[in-house]
Amino acid sequence: MPTSGRGHNVGRERSAAAEAGTLSGMPAFSTVIWVGFGVFFGFVLWKSGIAMLYSMTQLPPEPLPTGEMRKVSRKYRCDVCGVELKMTMAPDEDPPPPRHCLEDMAEVAPLFD
Repeated sequence: MPTSGRGHNVGRERSAAAEAGTLSGMPAFSTVIWVGFGVFFGFVLWKSGIAMLYSMTQLPPEPLPTGEMRKVSRKYRCDVCGVELKMTMAPDEDPPPPRHCLEDMAEVAPLFD
């Protein structure tokens, strides 16, 4: 093994900064920040993926018995006279349109519902 002129091993000499106690082996602060963000976003992606997989394994809820009222939000308008109606409860999830002026009412698309 080669040695320097003072009898020390080459490569084993300590720099003056290392002998003074500074952190010469410490990574840059920006590197620490990038690694921290990477670990955080990796954790968020992992938890999101696990939550999605878990939600796919759950069975959908049982439907309500027939005849029991369900909450709905439907708006209808009579084409003949222009009266509007909002249906909030119905016996099924897709109720038939009500009749007014002896005709079926037209469903109105909600703007901000």
